[in-house]
Amino acid sequence: MITLTSPAAGPLSLPRPFWMLWLGVLVNRAGAMVQPFLSVYLTRVQGFEIGETGAVMAVFGVGSVLSHMVAGRLADRFGRRVTLTGGMLATSASMVLMGAATGFALVAVTAFLLGLTIESYRPASQAMVADLVPPSVRPRAYGLLFWGVNLGYAVAMVAGGWFADRGPTAMFGVNAAVAVAFAVLVWRAVPESRPAAAASGAWRLVLRDPPMLAFCVVTTAYGAMYAQAFTTLPLAMAGQGITGVHFGLVMALNGVLIVAVQPLVGERLSRLDPNRVLAAGTAVVATGFALTAFVHDAKGLAATVVIWTAGEIAVAGSIPTIVSLLSPPALQGTYAGLSGMSWSVGAVLAPVLGSFLLPFGPGALWGGVGLVGLAAAFGATALGGPVRRRASFL
Repeated sequence: MITLTSPAAGPLSLPRPFWMLWLGVLVNRAGAMVQPFLSVYLTRVQGFEIGETGAVMAVFGVGSVLSHMVAGRLADRFGRRVTLTGGMLATSASMVLMGAATGFALVAVTAFLLGLTIESYRPASQAMVADLVPPSVRPRAYGLLFWGVNLGYAVAMVAGGWFADRGPTAMFGVNAAVAVAFAVLVWRAVPESRPAAAASGAWRLVLRDPPMLAFCVVTTAYGAMYAQAFTTLPLAMAGQGITGVHFGLVMALNGVLIVAVQPLVGERLSRLDPNRVLAAGTAVVATGFALTAFVHDAKGLAATVVIWTAGEIAVAGSIPTIVSLLSPPALQGTYAGLSGMSWSVGAVLAPVLGSFLLPFGPGALWGGVGLVGLAAAFGATALGGPVRRRASFL
């Protein structure tokens, strides 16, 4: 039986392979500059119309959704290290192909391949953490991985703009190079961690797991709420007269707070029940978005961003921890892939929900988004019992 209380040792007590994985994720995300600037590249360099750019981005999104399922299953069948290394090498190749592609059809095909490979490291790395780290310290480990992703992303946003000004070859080339560097680091410094026993009929087992399926509904709802920050929120704030410059500066608060605060609170959060942390964090995120209904200037927006970022920090380590507790050891990758896919589905639904509610005014929009988040928080609370019973067998 496990406890959900972290030992007194600090984060440096985590095993060396975990830190090598963490370093690889940091390096990879620091060079991941194509994705944030992809729509700009498609319109300015490829010369696509808005409709064509939207279609390519949609194809990229479909590939990204599928990548979680594919990579998760491969991680269980062939190993975490093989999947992660192969996925990063495939990402590098896809970057090179897309950087060289011209014409709508060829660019769309390479965008799908890039989407299919670029997120493949997530379920494999999540499963690897579950293999390497005892259940009692997984929230801290996953929180640190989340911190590394955001630290690298902050670097990528700055460096990406610099490289984008110097042409697509530089941007795609750097991104391809860091993907190879991640692959080499994992292959040389991180041992294979997959349990010896391979499970057959993996998808049949996971699709007959009611707590896991219910948890996927929770993560889908959370994704549909959280992704409003990058879909509907810019449009709504423009309608309130907030300029793009001010909006960008305020949204930068999100990354700054994550980088500054997460290492300080991660260990304390890891001592708590992950379902309760998830429920509370989701409720805080929902509150932050609901309060956006009263925002009329950049200062008000900054206050709401601070609120929902605080909730996001709590949620970050709890979701993969719960998935790892629900999953049999031999299916960590498959469960992580399904969880990642459910979040991605929520992100796809976000603009649909937001665009439907936006014409009804700020109250309906942000009140509706907040209700979606509160429903997810109640769902996380209700799943606490089944998760704790499953964890008691570990």
